[in-house]
Amino acid sequence: MSVADFPTLTADAIAARVRQGTVTPAEMVRASFERGRSVGAGRDALNIVLWSDEDAAVKEAETLSSQFAGASKGGRLAGVPIAVKDNIATLGLPTTCASKILAGYISPYEATAITRLREEGAIVVSKTNCDEFAMGSSTENSAYGPTRNPVDIRRVPGGSSGGSAAAVAAGIVPIALGSETGGSVRQPAAFCGIVGVKPTYGRVSRYGLVAFASSLDHISAFARNVDDAALTLEVMAGVDPRDSTSADLPVPSYREQFVSPVTMAKPLNGVTVGVPREYFPDSLDAGIRKLCDRALDSLRSLGATVRDVSLPHTSLAIPVYYIIAPAEASSNLARFDGVRYGQRIASGDGLRSMYDATRSAGFGPEVTRRILLGTYVLSAGYYDAYYRKAQEVRALITGDFTSVFADGVDVLFTPTTPTTAFAIGSISDPYEMYLSDIFTATANLAGVPAMSMPVGRVEGLPVGGQLIADHFAEPKMFRVAYALEQALGDEAHR
Repeated sequence: MSVADFPTLTADAIAARVRQGTVTPAEMVRASFERGRSVGAGRDALNIVLWSDEDAAVKEAETLSSQFAGASKGGRLAGVPIAVKDNIATLGLPTTCASKILAGYISPYEATAITRLREEGAIVVSKTNCDEFAMGSSTENSAYGPTRNPVDIRRVPGGSSGGSAAAVAAGIVPIALGSETGGSVRQPAAFCGIVGVKPTYGRVSRYGLVAFASSLDHISAFARNVDDAALTLEVMAGVDPRDSTSADLPVPSYREQFVSPVTMAKPLNGVTVGVPREYFPDSLDAGIRKLCDRALDSLRSLGATVRDVSLPHTSLAIPVYYIIAPAEASSNLARFDGVRYGQRIASGDGLRSMYDATRSAGFGPEVTRRILLGTYVLSAGYYDAYYRKAQEVRALITGDFTSVFADGVDVLFTPTTPTTAFAIGSISDPYEMYLSDIFTATANLAGVPAMSMPVGRVEGLPVGGQLIADHFAEPKMFRVAYALEQALGDEAHR
């Protein structure tokens, strides 16, 4: 298997070839590592991969091959190499959240999502760089340095799951896992020109995901196309007794929803697409607006009814998010104190001094900023004024989505981001950086499924279009996404 062929293969195609016996899982794993070396995935180049063990991955692949021997069968992801964000627990490879405070930490258990992928034949080949503890929108906040966008190495890949997005965009793996708290998969997917999907809250178990903001966190997926994204979510989804927030609902076959314009002239007949005016402000980049308008024209040509709608509380999403998320982070990250696991800075002045020294040395500036902000809004005298009020406004944001979907809208279409990928080091103001998530944070606050897919390029940089559906309406979302992807064809990448 040559490096030249590997980056063009989808996960579905790799699994089919493995099941047919035309390639082996070990060949796929070696091709992944060879591709990583050829594009410079390591620390001194793109800085995509933080942790990997080629020998162990090949050995796992060979074991998988022996299980398939003599039988033309295998899992839905048989022999597919995957990359995993460094805040999702895996056996064997470190899970450090790209933070000094967890340097060298190897989890004694793995995430349910990873177990389910392995059960279908997937092989974890690397842990990818990210913003420390998933706090950021550019992957510049990693303790191990920024990741570079494979499309333009002068620019960020987005964040916080930038390493996983870059791994897929660079052709190192066909699918990768990230986490979403306010847009950390959809935004980097848009910046890197790939597909990123966030499921409904509770659709995929959070067991094994290092907690940032527990009511907002989602394990999510990157892929080269909509079909692979749907396949990955199908495998991961389902109730898990180890996550009390996981939904005990049947998992449908998302891919059964796919109808190609090639086989049916109007595959979206009867589908209503809502266009929320709040996501198309006058300040929106003209190039992004033009590509979104082109995508909407394609949806109309596919038979969909497109109409304007309103989500009136959208403008409140960023301030609400940056109260709730830091508050929950303040509580969740209290466990990193140098006592139970992770880094410890010894101090001769007692336990409190050890806490102070460990956390001061272990956490970077963005994590520290959010812990301090979260502790403040939860403190006596401010809880009602900030945290409780933010939860009340969150309910209003959720209500906006509920009302629109109850009014006959099947999916919403918006830009994923207000800009294309920005230059590394070009944004120093934290609030300006937070605005990168202005079109994505609402879906996390409401817990609804959302995804980003390529719709074209502006001056050579990818632009993402976002689809949002009602709770557990992923089948509708994937149906529209697949039809649009087929209709746009190569235009989505140029």
